[in-house]
Amino acid sequence: MRVLVTGAGSGIGAATAEVLAARGHHVIATARDVARLEPLADVVAQRLHLDVTSDESVATCVAAAGDVDVLVNNAGITETGPLETFPHDVLQRMFETNVFGPMRLVRALVPAMRERGRGVVVNVTSVEGRVAAPLSGPYCATKHALEALSESLAFEVGHFGVRVVIVEPGYIAPGMRNAVRHGEDGTPYEELRAQWSGADDTLVGPGGRPGPELVGEAIAAAIDDPDTPLRVPVGADAEMVLAARATLDDAAFEAAMREVLGITW
Repeated sequence: MRVLVTGAGSGIGAATAEVLAARGHHVIATARDVARLEPLADVVAQRLHLDVTSDESVATCVAAAGDVDVLVNNAGITETGPLETFPHDVLQRMFETNVFGPMRLVRALVPAMRERGRGVVVNVTSVEGRVAAPLSGPYCATKHALEALSESLAFEVGHFGVRVVIVEPGYIAPGMRNAVRHGEDGTPYEELRAQWSGADDTLVGPGGRPGPELVGEAIAAAIDDPDTPLRVPVGADAEMVLAARATLDDAAFEAAMREVLGITW
């Protein structure tokens, strides 16, 4: 199948492109900085510039890509900080990339999938698309929003033979390169940052963070298997956290997380 992957310049996007290409798919790898796609030169079928925040860039990329059977919305950014002081322009930029960007691609590619009566949309969210964490509110909000849009989209387009899959990674190495911290050090929230800083490492356990290829394999499996459920958690930490969240009420879940992570805030 012809698969367009956004944010393929590193991490999960690059690993997904490699996994899909190894399985024989025609992979169209995209990134805002095309130079970062160079390591995929001998791996994927096409490398294209794509800025998901630009209507013009999306239109140009889709025209160059040709017919697309599968869309993998992976491009995203994250910046952290307490909501009290979080810069509004950064919040808007995160929604522009993490939420409005995927929807630009959906609007550009789903009509043709619908007309053909087949296609797959894979939206990469996060365990934080289901469970919000302190100091990550803006990122969590974008992923919660993408989860909601994906669920609604699945109901709308499934009628036409188009599948939607939400892939929910846990804490995956190497992490997002463009993370920036706002308003934590030297503020009333400094102690919260200190306590929360080891949360991810605690949740993934002594084996450490799995590599991005784990997510790539999950995406490839979801594309190949028509019986894939709407939501696919990836990583032991994601499975554990989401299973706990499904069985506990709000207060019990918060208490359990505080105990596991040693949070006294």
